[in-house]
Parts: sequence; structure tokens; C-alpha cells
Amino acid sequence: MITGLRARMFASFIVACLASTALVAGIGYVLVRRAVLQRAQDSVLVETRDTLARVVPGTLGDPIPEETLNDVARSLVRADRVVVVTDGTDTVSTGDLDARDVPPGLVARARDGLYFQRVVLHGQPWLVAATRVRTGDGESSGLTVYVFASLAKEAADLDGIQRALIRAGGLTLLLALVLTALLGRSVLRPLRRLGRAARSLGAGDLGTRVQVRGRDELADVARAFNESAASLEYTVRELRRMEANARRFAADVSHELRTPIAAMTAVTDVLEEDAAGLPPDTGTAALLIAGQTRRLNTLVEDLLEISRMDAGTAVLVLDEVPLADLVRECVTTRGWADKVLVEMPPELRVRVDPRRFDIIIANLVGNALLHGAPPVRITARPGLEVRVMDEGRGIPDDLLPQVFDRFFKADPSRSAGQGGSGLGLAIAQANAELHGGHIDVGNAPGGGAVFTVRIPA
Repeated sequence: MITGLRARMFASFIVACLASTALVAGIGYVLVRRAVLQRAQDSVLVETRDTLARVVPGTLGDPIPEETLNDVARSLVRADRVVVVTDGTDTVSTGDLDARDVPPGLVARARDGLYFQRVVLHGQPWLVAATRVRTGDGESSGLTVYVFASLAKEAADLDGIQRALIRAGGLTLLLALVLTALLGRSVLRPLRRLGRAARSLGAGDLGTRVQVRGRDELADVARAFNESAASLEYTVRELRRMEANARRFAADVSHELRTPIAAMTAVTDVLEEDAAGLPPDTGTAALLIAGQTRRLNTLVEDLLEISRMDAGTAVLVLDEVPLADLVRECVTTRGWADKVLVEMPPELRVRVDPRRFDIIIANLVGNALLHGAPPVRITARPGLEVRVMDEGRGIPDDLLPQVFDRFFKADPSRSAGQGGSGLGLAIAQANAELHGGHIDVGNAPGGGAVFTVRIPA
């Protein structure tokens, strides 16, 4: 199957040229052949008719004298002709052919007038003219004349014409190849420019435009491309502006909320400590306010962290640390030591940003405890590759590509107070990418989610 616009154009043009050349050459050859043969047969028939009218006596005896047969044969013979004259009894031939070489159908027709037929005898083309000679009063005599006119010269001429037409067709095909190459370049050049511009636009260069030349369909396509590119550039610029404003707003709001939330946290901590001595309803309300205040504080901190990531101001402070100690400190300080199993070689040391790697592990383990089930296992091997596995039901396969999206919740029915901020996994992935790595997610064969952190050594 032919693929590619240039190949299809080339094939279509060549097929059209071949078809038109073959059609013209075929029609031309047929017309020339008809004209050549018509001229040859007209010449033989007219000359035969006139010669017989001049040479044959008005009255023929019975039997016809042999001298009359010879006179008729000599009058019609030519260098390229053989004449056979017969009265049914005697036959005179001027060559190697005789009456037996005449087609039977032509013999029968010759009784009614002068007829002809083209035949091939002994590998050579011949025109055979046959007629029954009539007397002066119009009566049919017993004298029959057969004229064998060689068509070898006409056949040679036609062969020459055929070879000339084939050569002309070859030259036409060669010219078609050249024209196709030139036409293909002229047509495909603007398409290639459009292709390069489209790839550049897709790569993010929104200022890409193509030069418009002429007023044909390709120029219309180029103008449409430029208009689309300009519209896209404006739309993307506006989206980026609005996104930047939204990020700035979130960062500003989060920053402004830190101070009042810190004060609220201090107050709710006191209320939480005294909740046992308060009336039941008041104590329950105090505990609820304290929990929600801590959650609000976590959300604000996560928003600030993700804002720094978006702004590109986050930097790594790398240090070589023992991985097992770093992970155990992470889970111990958060009170997860009894729910998390750390299984990694104590001698394994890694070069990471300890604070940011702590955030990665904390978010992954916290997510496993919140949405999965303990115990959570953390394993590692050189490379650096760390796996966090839980004993829960796992994550539905259709949701796996979305787990690192911001504010994504696998269970939309979960109330706001039952889940995290929705930013933890996104922050973990951003910190892994800041290290030049990434986090993959999947499900273990026996159930439970598996998060794999890969950071180049």
C-alpha cells in the first residue's frame, strides 16, 4: 500500500500519464494502421478493376484460350504481387501461390463481384482480391482472377510507427517523472513548512507562524494556521495569566492565614487539653474544633508548599544520610511506629534533601494509613528505590493515573473531615521530581496499594 502524500501524488500522476499516453498512442496507431491498409487495398482494387476492364475482351470463348489467361495475369502482375487466373479448368499463376491459398469464403463471394480479404500466408501478410470476370453484356464468365498483394511493406511501416510511438511514450513517461518531481516539490514545500510550524507550535513555541505565499488553497491553509496559532497563543497566555493569578492568590491567602491559624491552634490545644473537664457537648465540640483546626493548618502548609513548587522557588539541600534512620525518624515522630514496618539494610546511604525526602515518605505512609490498612511496609534497595505498601483493598485500575492529581479523592463520597487535603501525593510527586526522580503507583497481586519512589543515585 502506497503511503505518504508525495508517493500518492507521484503514483497518481504517473498512472494518469501512462493511461493517457497509451490511449493516445493506441488511437493514433489504430487510425494510422487503418489509413495505411485502406490505401493499399484501394490501390489494389482500383488497379485490378481498371486493368480487367481494359484487358479482358468483350466476348470470351468457351473454352477460354490459354493466351487470354496469360495476358490477364501479365497485365496484373507486379513485383509485390502474385496473380492467379483460372477458368475452372486451366490455371495460370505468376508465383508460388495458387487458387488453393484463397480463403474459401472469398472464393464464394467472388462470384458476385470484386472482394478482398487480408490473410497471413507462410508467415507473411497478404491482401487477396478476388473477382469473377464479366463479359461486355454483364454476364458472368468462367474466368476468375485472384490478386495476392503483399502487405510486407505496410507491415514494416506499421512496425516502425509502433516503435516510434513506444519511444515517444517512454520520453513522455520520463518527462512525466521530471514534472512530477518538480510538481511534488512545489506542492509539498508549503506543506512541509506547515508541518514544521505545527511541530514547533506543539513543542510550546506559540509565536510560530508560516509565511503566506500566493492565493491558492495552500495559502488559505497557511492563513488559517496563522489565525489558529494566534488564537491559541492568546488563549494560552490568558490561561497562564489566570493560573498565575490563582496561584498567587492561593499563596497570599495561605500566607495570610498562617498567623490567625497559629493563634487558633494554640487556643484549640488548650481547649482539647481541658475537654475532659467540660460538659459532654462542650467537650465534644472542643475536640472537633481542635481536629479541624489542625486539618486547616495542614491544608495551609500544603498550599504554601505547592505554591513554592509552582513558582520554582523550591531548592534542594542535599546531604548523604542513612536511609533507614531517616525513614524510622519520619514514622516515629508522627506516632506511626506501631503501624509501620521498616525493612531496609541499615548500611544503605543515600544523597537526598532530608527534609523533602521526609515529606515524600510522610505523605505516602499517611496516605497508606488513611486509605489503606496497617501494617504499612517500607522496603528499599540501592538505586534509590523505596516501596511503600499497605494491606488495604488497593486502588481501582481506572483511578491509578489520577492519584497524583491535586485535590483528587478516590472516594468522592468521603466527607471533608474524613480525608486529607488532597495535596499530599501531588506534593510527594513534586518533591521526587525535584530530586530528578518520580513515583509510580500500582497494586500488589495479593491486594493493597504499592507506591514506588525512584530517585537516581
